[in-house]
Amino acid sequence: MLIYIVEDEASIRELESYALEKSGYDVQCFEEPKTFYDALKVRTPDLILLDIMLPGDDGLTVLQKLRDDRSTEKIPVIIISAKTTELDRVKGLDLGADDYMCKPFSVMEMVSRVKARLRGVRDKSSGIMCYNGIMMSEDTRTVTAGDMSVELTYKEYELLKMFLKEPRIVLRRDDILNRIWGQESTGRTLDVHIRTLRGKLGEYGKYIKTVRNVGYKLDKDE
Repeated sequence: MLIYIVEDEASIRELESYALEKSGYDVQCFEEPKTFYDALKVRTPDLILLDIMLPGDDGLTVLQKLRDDRSTEKIPVIIISAKTTELDRVKGLDLGADDYMCKPFSVMEMVSRVKARLRGVRDKSSGIMCYNGIMMSEDTRTVTAGDMSVELTYKEYELLKMFLKEPRIVLRRDDILNRIWGQESTGRTLDVHIRTLRGKLGEYGKYIKTVRNVGYKLDKDE
């Protein structure tokens, strides 16, 4: 899933971005609203982290514009701001923010709140799962890698779905075989399917990592 961060302080922007990328999300950062507005025209994010004190339009103005536009009105927005009074928090929430965090903030709590909001998005988004450019729609049983449509067999699809449901988690070989093939196959079959799946995903196939003597996981490059 894609997250946009709108934050003018480089240190905070980098901290948020690093924590979210380590949690498996695609992240794009903006230090001012103008470039953020331009990016919205190209691609719609699944969630936005928004500062209030920004150059140009302030965060509340940005939020109001998001909520007034039908194409962006339902994107979850979490405000992360140094404005910490009760009045500030109430104003942000009343304007349509889905959550409000005060600086300084806990990185672990920030990631947890993002995950909670995105669980709601995934539940409402026709079974769509994403990881670092790989997207699967369970409703239509389609897969894309970047801009490329990927044609998968039934077993390849189920294998990729296992990885997308648990990114960054090591899946043991025996567990994968039992869940997808039952007792009808061997480790050799799994290895062949992994190799074929990597090939079909093109440059995105590199994210399926081999964990020696254990199994496989879907993860970004170290």
